[in-house]
Amino acid sequence: MKTLIVHESLFGNTKAVADAIKRGLVRGTESDEVGTMRSDEAPGVIPEDVSLLIVGGPTHAFSMTRESTRKDAETKGANEHVRLGIREWIDAVVPRPELPVITFDTRVKVKLLPGSAAKSAAKALHARGFRRAEQGETFWVEDTDGPLKDGELARAEEWGYELGSRADLHPGAAAR
Repeated sequence: MKTLIVHESLFGNTKAVADAIKRGLVRGTESDEVGTMRSDEAPGVIPEDVSLLIVGGPTHAFSMTRESTRKDAETKGANEHVRLGIREWIDAVVPRPELPVITFDTRVKVKLLPGSAAKSAAKALHARGFRRAEQGETFWVEDTDGPLKDGELARAEEWGYELGSRADLHPGAAAR
């Protein structure tokens, strides 16, 4: 069993969440190999030995980032230069219809402000041909550049553990 976590992170918050999810997945499965990869380094064809794909990114302007929102983030001090966000990666990746895919995002919690990169990514992945794509979790940041709210990394690790324990995501594997 192998899990690939593809993430886009501009200020480091989404990467920190991806790393926490990885720790939880490793703890939640007996023999899972878990890799994390930036969206601009992720493969256009998901290797056949990957049995679970997790995709995450920050919410910008109610959805996944675009080139213009990434440039805006750079003017606000983003420390990561992302050439290809999850939106563009999803548009280019070759679909594997039966591969389970779970999405996550990071965003600022603002009352009555709609939009989620996780929701948009799940819809885009499904439309691309990943029939088992589902929206996962949102992890909250204090402000555009972070930091993550207290407890969010622990919650991300626990969510990773839960994903590692879900039999529907790991058929035939013995979960702890």
